[in-house]
Amino acid sequence: MALLFRAFYATSVYGQFMKRQDGTPTNGIHGYMKHLLTAMQAIEPTHIVTCWDMGSTTFRTESFSNYKANRAAPPEELIPQFDLVQEMTAKLSIPVIGMKGYEADDCIGTLAKQYCNEAEVYILTGDTDLLQLVDKNVTVMLLRKGIGNYEYYTPEKIMEEKGVEPWQIVHAKAFMGDTSDNYPGVKGIGEKTAYKLIQEHGTVATVLENVSSLTKAQRTKIESDLENLNISLQLAQIHCEVPISCSLEEGLHTMDEEKLRFVCEEMNWGRPEILINML
Repeated sequence: MALLFRAFYATSVYGQFMKRQDGTPTNGIHGYMKHLLTAMQAIEPTHIVTCWDMGSTTFRTESFSNYKANRAAPPEELIPQFDLVQEMTAKLSIPVIGMKGYEADDCIGTLAKQYCNEAEVYILTGDTDLLQLVDKNVTVMLLRKGIGNYEYYTPEKIMEEKGVEPWQIVHAKAFMGDTSDNYPGVKGIGEKTAYKLIQEHGTVATVLENVSSLTKAQRTKIESDLENLNISLQLAQIHCEVPISCSLEEGLHTMDEEKLRFVCEEMNWGRPEILINML
């Protein structure tokens, strides 16, 4: 879903939209396809699976009503592309995975955990929340500005950049919060202090066990905001046990020129060779 949003906003600045014959806008889907095909060129995958949000109500919004409540409603031109992009993805023989009550991130985490014992996993995303999933056989390809610009995150890179193990990132986020997802963390503790606490103590629980060793200011902030600290830890953690099923065999990469040309025709995209030549 993140790729669709990114592609839509990158191409809708001037209010001009690619459209199907029935008038449905398709600019986000076209950009999403370019992101997908470019990533395929970069890593030459043997298997491909996509994960999607299935509505805005999840276990996170149930436990914290303000979760992502700061986000504006999507533009009306984007709304019909939500279902259509999944339909077109399926027509390319790429599994479309999602589960009501969970976010796409949770589905990605669940499948990455399953697949990494059998294969090397690459996660294509523009969302830094997924960095917590990085592991020995799991690399996050973090999209930067433009198409085809990636930062590859491995355990070594995260340690070098943040000074923690990937799984510890959520413990830092519990203290610092996340303005994008709209959960608070501990008031008055920023990113630098949050990571320093985790570098020194390891986890939220260990920080609390050693709270007496912190500075008076840190101790006061944490002790007066324990509820937000605990709920932020729960919200930051990607749930890796979603009841979904998609075997590696189901994700076998079988996209070809014929399938892609068919999708281009269905979407009324002129010059389909632009995408086909990316295969």
